[in-house]
Amino acid sequence: MVIFPDTSLPYSVEAPVAIQAVEASLKSESKMIFAVAQRDPLIDYPNAKDLYTVGTTSVIMLIGRTGPTVQLIIQGMERAEIAHIEQIAPFIKAQLRPLPLDSGQDVEREALQRELQDLAAKYFTLSHPELKFTFPSFVSFHVDPIQQVYQVGRLLNIGSAQQQELLEKKSDVDAMHFLREHLHHEIQILEVRKKISDETKEKLSRDQHDYILRQQLKTIQKELGESGEEGSEVRELRNNIKQLSMPEGVQAEVEKELSRLEKIPSASPEYQVAFSHLQLVTELPWGKTTEDNLNLDNARTVLDEDHYNLKEIKQRIVEHLAVMRLNPSAKAPILCFVGPPGVGKTSLGQSIARALGRAFERFSLGGMHDEAELRGHRRTYIGAMPGRIIQAIRRCGAMNPLLMLDEVDKLGRDFRGDPAAALMEILDPEQNHAFRDNYLDLPFDLSKIFFITTANTIDSIPKPLLDRMETLRLSGYSDEEKMHIAHRYLVPRQLRETGLNTEKLDISDETLFSVIHRYTREAGVRELERNIGRIARRTAIDFAEGKVESRTIRPDHLPDILGPERFFAEKVRKKLQPGVAIGLAWTEYGGDVLYVEALALPKGEDFIITGHLGEVMKESAMAANSYVLSHSKLVAVQKPKKNVHLHVPAGAIPKDGPSAGVTMAVALASLHSGKIVRSDTAMTGEITLSGLVLPVGGIKEKILAARRAGIKRIILPKENEKDLKELPEHVRKEMEFLYTETIEEVLRAAFDDTGK
Repeated sequence: MVIFPDTSLPYSVEAPVAIQAVEASLKSESKMIFAVAQRDPLIDYPNAKDLYTVGTTSVIMLIGRTGPTVQLIIQGMERAEIAHIEQIAPFIKAQLRPLPLDSGQDVEREALQRELQDLAAKYFTLSHPELKFTFPSFVSFHVDPIQQVYQVGRLLNIGSAQQQELLEKKSDVDAMHFLREHLHHEIQILEVRKKISDETKEKLSRDQHDYILRQQLKTIQKELGESGEEGSEVRELRNNIKQLSMPEGVQAEVEKELSRLEKIPSASPEYQVAFSHLQLVTELPWGKTTEDNLNLDNARTVLDEDHYNLKEIKQRIVEHLAVMRLNPSAKAPILCFVGPPGVGKTSLGQSIARALGRAFERFSLGGMHDEAELRGHRRTYIGAMPGRIIQAIRRCGAMNPLLMLDEVDKLGRDFRGDPAAALMEILDPEQNHAFRDNYLDLPFDLSKIFFITTANTIDSIPKPLLDRMETLRLSGYSDEEKMHIAHRYLVPRQLRETGLNTEKLDISDETLFSVIHRYTREAGVRELERNIGRIARRTAIDFAEGKVESRTIRPDHLPDILGPERFFAEKVRKKLQPGVAIGLAWTEYGGDVLYVEALALPKGEDFIITGHLGEVMKESAMAANSYVLSHSKLVAVQKPKKNVHLHVPAGAIPKDGPSAGVTMAVALASLHSGKIVRSDTAMTGEITLSGLVLPVGGIKEKILAARRAGIKRIILPKENEKDLKELPEHVRKEMEFLYTETIEEVLRAAFDDTGK
């Protein structure tokens, strides 16, 4: 501690040497003591080198004891310095030399004195604002400014080394310069501290104000009987939101919505709307994904376990897994399975999800005509809900599920919007990374979802939407493939569902073959499984009544179980009449066999077309008729019929497309020439007025339909020869294919050599 002249302060003495000095001083008449600071305060027995040389002669004003500590009030008198130390023990005794200050009355001294007064006033205002005093009233004002310097120096927040330096200044001007520098430094520190303190107090005051208002609001609600569990609900929401891994922009919007919810009274209808919205936000799997199983062998095994054949589809899934294995950030494909009913489109999606290890969700788009079902409703509407996409993701609990959108070709459209237009954004990898559901109203990433759509035909799918999907066709099954599917999947599943097993019920191959040929005629296996289920249920009755222990179903049992046979393959028209030809058609339910019939009328219109035909098919009929009449020599027509009626059964089923043009031309040529078309021959192809045969689609489905009908000879356009690669090898071997490029070649191949 440094004691300045003309200042008094309390002082506690603990060091034994200092206590001895105080006691010796008190015994003297003057009670004088020399107060000098130690260089190191931790030394209890200092030597001359441990003391500063400049100090202050002082008078001990008051003394008291508290245990080993002596309490003093010391009044500083004058500066002095040690001239010679006489003794060290039991206390230090020294000869002193007075050390007066140099002073003057110049302008600089007066200016410094006034500046120090202003700085000191500012310093005390900043450091002790609660005291509200001014510097002149606190420190006595004398003509000699050094007393003010020492008073301020004693109160200034500086260390003992700086105070000692101030005491040792030789003139009052030097002392004022020194004090001025330190005041400036301390004032700068105090101003920064005040700024920080004011900002903190303002924030605390605002938070405290909000807290008080919320407490008052709770009290008012409690008095009104409106208090409930909304507080705990909001706290739970806030805790759940903190645990979500949402993008930064989404997090800010959710926090803003949550703050708004806290200010809404629970009795307000808007409270429940906002609460339901935030609850949906917490239930969505922000950033959560399931780990994909990228084992290619496992994928092949799972797909083979669930589905027979379908090599192209399975290969495409394995390709995608290989890409994901090499590039985990690759975008998920958007596949569209196109094929007739019952070929396994929907179940294939479940198998893919199982192979990948992803969550699976399916919903049908058939008949959907409101865009809001996909995008959701605005929260301003009563009963608003998120769209089906967001709901499916919430149920799956992951950002990367497999979503199957069934019946995409049966979407509706009306004044409420076009769902197909909404699907274009949902299924576009360039847009769906920031999909905004109308209800959620936050950007949500759909790019990790594996989308699979299904359709029976692509004709009704808008072209922009179809362009976003990779189309994979599932054709119908041959009879042999149906036998394999029945043995591996259908029979075991129906036995499990009826509580039977192979030991109790045995369905022979001949029985299955009869069911396939006599009771079903479809591209898929749905009707076949239904019939197998009827056989199993009928047998279950006998087991439930205890009539049998085991049973084998033979073909002759089928009429009693399934009823009369529905199809008779052996009774296909063995000999056709003139004017009849067998055509092949493709429908969304698979291939079909059509008997095109032409009849000459005694009178009436020149050319009549019936059979619920579309515009394209009608034009094909007109072109076929014109060609036959203009090439009478080629067709060997002696006298063309004037009035002709062309009919395509079944008349109640809509039919369209150009692929029946060849069949119509052959039927008309048969009518005009009287020649008979071979009953074992079916045909397909588009014709032109110049007599060319153009390729058509759906070749695999058409040939399988002809095979189911017992037809072994097929006339095809030459350019469709490449499509036969899709057929099973055994089907290609047992059937005869004739490739044609002109109508002339078709006519030579179609007519029976024994006919007229």
